[in-house]
Amino acid sequence: MNLEAKVLAIPAALALVACVLYVIFGQVTVRKLRKNPTTKDKLGLEFASGWDILNVASAISRPEWLNEKYKNSKLSFFAADKALLYQNTTGADRLLARLFWYTYLISGCGLILVLICSWLGVFN
Repeated sequence: MNLEAKVLAIPAALALVACVLYVIFGQVTVRKLRKNPTTKDKLGLEFASGWDILNVASAISRPEWLNEKYKNSKLSFFAADKALLYQNTTGADRLLARLFWYTYLISGCGLILVLICSWLGVFN
C-alpha cells in the first residue's frame, strides 16, 4: 500500500462516518423540524432533496458573528434560521448537528487536499 492510499484512507473513512451521521441527523432532527409548522418553511432553500439537512446542520454549527452576516444579507433565504432552530432543537440535536457538520467539512476538505497533493506530485 503506497503513501497516497494511506493518506486518502483517513478522509475517506471520515466521509463514510459523515454519510452515516447525515442519515441519522436527517431522521432524528430534521424530520422533526419538517413536521413542525413554525419551522418547516424556515429550513432554507432546498436545491435538491435532502439539502435542508445540510442547511440545518450548517446553521446550527455556524458561529454567531457569521450568523449576523447571513441575517443581513440579501441572500438570507438560502440559509436556515439559526435562532428559530435553537428554540426548536434539544442539546442532543445540536451536538449531532455539529458532529455531522464538522465531520462532513473536514472529510470534504481532506479529500480535496489529497487530490491537490496528488496533482502536485507530493506522493511520488
